[in-house]
Amino acid sequence: MDADNNKDQLNGAIQTLAEVVTNPSTPKMIKKNITELISELQSDEYPKSIRAVNAINVLDDVTQDPNMPSYVRVTLWQVVSKLEG
Repeated sequence: MDADNNKDQLNGAIQTLAEVVTNPSTPKMIKKNITELISELQSDEYPKSIRAVNAINVLDDVTQDPNMPSYVRVTLWQVVSKLEG
């Protein structure tokens, strides 16, 4: 049951990140970082927990960007919450 919940949380986070990437008002550099992050989250190279922790660290850095629109920042914080679950 936990494995299914973790998979759902991870897929939800990836879906939300994909929406941020396709948003035309997201700055290019942030899109690039998030696209790379999505690829890492989808990779089976590491366990889900390791991928989630790495993604949280990357998102923490990305959200510090002063050029980021505030609604994108809030969306990325929501992704962090999903990944922490």
